[in-house]
Amino acid sequence: MPFIPTVRALLIPAGACWLAAAQAGGHWSYVGHGAPGHWADLAREYATCKLGKVQAPIDITGAQAADLPGIRFDYKPAPLKVVDNGHTIQVNYAPGSSIEVGDTRYELQQFHFHKPSEEKIAGKAHDMVAHLVHKGADGKLAVVAVLLDQGATNPAIATIWKNLPKKKEQENSVDTSIDASSLLPADKGYYTFQGSLTTPPCSEEVRWFVLKTPVKIAPAQLAAFGKRYPMNARPTQPLNGRSIEATR
Repeated sequence: MPFIPTVRALLIPAGACWLAAAQAGGHWSYVGHGAPGHWADLAREYATCKLGKVQAPIDITGAQAADLPGIRFDYKPAPLKVVDNGHTIQVNYAPGSSIEVGDTRYELQQFHFHKPSEEKIAGKAHDMVAHLVHKGADGKLAVVAVLLDQGATNPAIATIWKNLPKKKEQENSVDTSIDASSLLPADKGYYTFQGSLTTPPCSEEVRWFVLKTPVKIAPAQLAAFGKRYPMNARPTQPLNGRSIEATR
């Protein structure tokens, strides 16, 4: 849903329905008292982090090949609006970019990064991951995860890192554009499952699409993110009988 971010809103992932609930809760982090194992104890609104049955991220194992629809990406260049929100680096995206899966369209709201990847594939984490957060007309969310591995310089990430705000909780709007499609691999085969937000309040009914093919990021780009956030990944969560499907 389009909105004008405020400093307060930018404290957590923007552009989605969980803003009010998360703002009401306690301070969370990835280490110490506010670490993932304590999230549910920090605020009543975070109870799902402990009680939920389809939590994310997961270790993707035993995926069943299926005749799944392709993801139709319709991303357009947008003005670069980047924020260090205290938990990650996030780019808030202008309205007009979307994905379609089957008959359902989801509009891109924002994307952000985790180090290492929150998702694992057969027990293996990747160096980083980008989460592209989308919202459907019914208010439900879909997240496309792009795994990032050390290798060549990533031009899109270079543009983002170059324009980081100097202070946390401030959005830096600059006279340049970003195209989210430049973050995507050529092969867009994916794994899919039902899950949740990976940050408080850990709301469920989130559809996940984890692209199988990683994208490269330079060692210096990994190091630059690591200086701000050495580790900002929630541990993998139990499957609890969920099925994982994969494109053929």
